Amino acid sequence: METATVIDLAREAIWITLMVSAPLLIVALAVGVLVGILQAATSINEATLSFIPKLICMGIAIVVFGNWQISVLTDYIHRIFEKIPTLFS
Repeated sequence: METATVIDLAREAIWITLMVSAPLLIVALAVGVLVGILQAATSINEATLSFIPKLICMGIAIVVFGNWQISVLTDYIHRIFEKIPTLFS
């Protein structure tokens, strides 16, 4: 197996990981910032206040983006399995 092939596979794996995780991370970040602003504006210093909105929004994000995430991951796995015979020849 050549070095270029290994680097290509690693680059693609990192890119797929970023693509699949980005929607959920962005939703968590946005909800966290909004709840933080709300807490700062109302002087509520409850650490557990952001947990429930994040949990609900993450559940909604999984419902919305889950099908796309699964299809991206399965396409990637299919491409990897198709490349296996050519990697060691």
